Amino acid sequence: MGSKIIGVGSCLPSLRMTNNDFIAHRFYKDIDQPFEDSNEVIIEKFKEITGIEERRYAQKDQTNSDLGIEAAKKAIEAAQIDPETLDYIIFAHNFGDVGFASNHLDMLPALASRVKHALGISNPNCVAYDMLFGCPGWVEALIQANLFIKAGAATNCLVIGSETLSRVVDPHDRDSMIFADGAGACILTIGNKEDASGILSHATQTFTKDEAYFLNNGPSLNSKHHIHEKYIKMQGRKIYEFALTKVPAAMKIALDKSGVDIKEVKKIFIHQANEKMDEAIIDRFYRLFRAERPANIMPMNIQLNGNSSVATVPTLLDAVLQGEYPEHQLRQGDVIILASVGAGMNINAVVYRW
Repeated sequence: MGSKIIGVGSCLPSLRMTNNDFIAHRFYKDIDQPFEDSNEVIIEKFKEITGIEERRYAQKDQTNSDLGIEAAKKAIEAAQIDPETLDYIIFAHNFGDVGFASNHLDMLPALASRVKHALGISNPNCVAYDMLFGCPGWVEALIQANLFIKAGAATNCLVIGSETLSRVVDPHDRDSMIFADGAGACILTIGNKEDASGILSHATQTFTKDEAYFLNNGPSLNSKHHIHEKYIKMQGRKIYEFALTKVPAAMKIALDKSGVDIKEVKKIFIHQANEKMDEAIIDRFYRLFRAERPANIMPMNIQLNGNSSVATVPTLLDAVLQGEYPEHQLRQGDVIILASVGAGMNINAVVYRW
């Protein structure tokens, strides 16, 4: 008997930013050191590696919690439950609410408390808190909610992953083109003995000895640009190499714990970080089992949505459930894997029977 998802919702901002919108940017390869290549060449190389053509940005008057609230409402509606019956609201993010063009992080009160307030929930026993766990935050919040339910401490949990990374990117860093905004949410509830669906197993790992600062906050590559502000920075090559070895291994741990044969896995929902990297992770995962990778095993929407951190897995799951990708359908009894990697450096994976 595993905790099961009974409703999913998402919120993708309406503002689309194409790669052409970055043509006028001035990119630097290091502090005050511009690239020799033209922006056209830089952007084309970027697209070849990441697969990203567009990304979504929040409107000027939208905050991170606004996106999370919208996704939460849709998940509750899909689950057809009374919000007053929620025992936990867990909101995964990394930067809180960031105002447009402000770079000021606002996390007081917690974003989960803002969601509970917006939903009008009176029940004081509905506990609301935030989770900071890098890009794997939503998957980890799902794991925590499952443990609450298994421990008898909860029946219904609202799990949200939302981020507005467009507010914390350095416009002079080509990596800024990777990041995007969005929110996804689900309702996790207690399963029953007659129903085999739900969470079967999970694995979580944190690597900090050498890897802790692969993603961090740092100054703009343009020393004259907002000198007192800090922006999201990443060591792309090190993250790529780290992910290719550690993520498949963590996914294998989770699948081994579930007792499910790899041939039963129908879909893998992996954090939409980088198309080339995600493809390589899945290939290596199947090599660990000396198994052939099936066709259409991995849904992907990074091409049009970019990397919205904690929101990528739940928004992708919702898109598949809404029928946006006819080649990727979930049927009752299908085994899926949800996996993510990100700042910390943190990795996790969940094996789930639909």
